[in-house]
Parts: sequence; structure tokens; C-alpha cells
Amino acid sequence: MPSQPQNNEGHPGASGDPVQALEELFVQLNGLILGKNRQIELAMVCLLAGGHLLIDDVPGVGKTTLSHGLAISLGLQYGRVQFTADLMPSDLTGGSVLDPQAQRFVFHPGPVFNQLLLADEINRAGPKTQGALLEAMEERQVSVDNVTHPLPQPFFVIATQNPLDQRGTYALPESQLDRFLMSISLGYPSREAERAMLTGVSRRSLLSGLRTVLPPPLLAQIQQRVATVHASAPVLDYLQNLIAATRSGQWFVHGLSPRAALALLGAARAHAWLAGRSHVAPDDIQAILLPCAAHRLTALPSSGRSARDQLQLMMDRIEVV
Repeated sequence: MPSQPQNNEGHPGASGDPVQALEELFVQLNGLILGKNRQIELAMVCLLAGGHLLIDDVPGVGKTTLSHGLAISLGLQYGRVQFTADLMPSDLTGGSVLDPQAQRFVFHPGPVFNQLLLADEINRAGPKTQGALLEAMEERQVSVDNVTHPLPQPFFVIATQNPLDQRGTYALPESQLDRFLMSISLGYPSREAERAMLTGVSRRSLLSGLRTVLPPPLLAQIQQRVATVHASAPVLDYLQNLIAATRSGQWFVHGLSPRAALALLGAARAHAWLAGRSHVAPDDIQAILLPCAAHRLTALPSSGRSARDQLQLMMDRIEVV
């Protein structure tokens, strides 16, 4: 759970206090997904920064439960789409259907018109259906039959992805991966957490007992305040040094884009706000660099390392300004 804020600078007063609401939210979610405090914190950093989340993991570790728990805790309209090989783009976005009485086509929105959409096992669908999410995630709208339809606000996509060595999976293209602010992995539970699950009630049954603790209006207030968290010139220098290193050709095939740089700064601001600070510190950048950047990078084949390990090594060698 994030640390208690050191002061209330930039926060509303006792009525609708976001600090208290966030404390209740983390208590509620940590009671649902046991032993994954860090991953829950990162998911909230992603949401407060206005981004989308990719959870890359094996089936059955709580990805769906986490997304549903977030939707309930935040009071968001929730939709889930099971991505399969035969899923069509229109199954996601919706389409126009002829109304015999009105003698005209009427648009019927698909599941993407939810405030929190779970795209479950996204890499089991074909590239066309994966691509149908691109406009929605980036533009917060979809176009059907040359008509643009705005999506509800807030709009937050959580996509789950199975390891690519499993059968029936398709690698997400770089353009799709770049739309996700963060990529995290829940991993297997600790022995103690798994024992608590084995001897307790089903995680799914706990969902019915959850309540909304941070409603959308308060969430919007927090997101506005996160955007105002100050990043000093030295902190921006440090961030740019990291980004420049990814583009140097020494570590990765291609470096981070300007969009990725903006995403890193937004996530660092959210991380700082959760820590109770009104300014970004180098520690915030270091805390979010791997989950925000590793999925956007490909390590040089000669390194023999994963992108995540290569990024950690690179970060360790870049001095803090």
C-alpha cells in the first residue's frame, strides 16, 4: 500500500477526501488479491495517470478478479470481452442494425462502451480484432460506418495476455503495445497467500461484498491533481537521459518514442502523488520505468537478455542528476 501522504497539499478537504478513499480502496483490493500490493499500486498508478494496463501472465493468477474488483471499487461500468480467434472487430465496437419500424439503421454499441473494459486474453484474437482497440484506446472514440461515437469517461482498458509460447496466441504488434501505459505480471502467489486462498472463501465470491469507495467524480479530481504534480528541470534531465540511452543503439533495437516519454512522466507524477508528494523525485521514475517501458523495447539480440533485464541494467548505469 502506498505510504501515507506527508501533507494534504493539493488534496480536497475532509469531505470526499481522496487520501481516505484511496486507503480504503487499497485495503479492499489487497483483501481480494492477496500478496500483490505492488501490482495493485501499479494498476492504480496507471489509472490515475489516465493510461491503459496490460497484464501479461499465465491463466488463473487473478487477472480477471483484479479488473472486476477495480471496477466495483471505483464505481465504473464494467464490461468483459473474451478474445478468441473468431472474434470480429464489430463484436467489440458494435454496429448498425436496421430498425424496421423507423426504417433506418440504428447503432448498437458494443462492449467497448464501458468505463472499464477487460480485454481478456487479447493475444488469442487475430490482428484485425486487436487493431479494433487502437482508436478506442488512443482517441477515446470509435468510428462505425463513418460515424464517430465518443466513449464514456473515464475509459480504462485492462488487457490480459497469455505467454506467447502457449498455443493459439498472436504477438501484439508494437503499435498496440505502445498504447498500454504499463505492463505488469501478477505472478504466482506466495505460499502464505496461497494457503489463505485454499482455506478461505473463493476470491470470486468476495466480489459481491465489495463496495464503491472511490467514485468517478473523486477519481476525476485526483487525476486532475496528478497532472499538476511538479517535475523540476533536474528530474526532467534524468528522465531524458534515460530515454536517450534507450535510443543510443547500445541497449535496444529501437528507443522509446516521445509518446513513451510523456507516458513515463505521467506515471511518475501519479506515483509521486500516491506517495504524498507534490513533486516528482528520481525514485518515482525508477519505480515506474520497468513496467512503463520494458514492453515497448526489444533488447539487442547480442545481449542475451530480456528487455526488462536490459532496461534494469541500463538504469543502474545512468547516474541520477
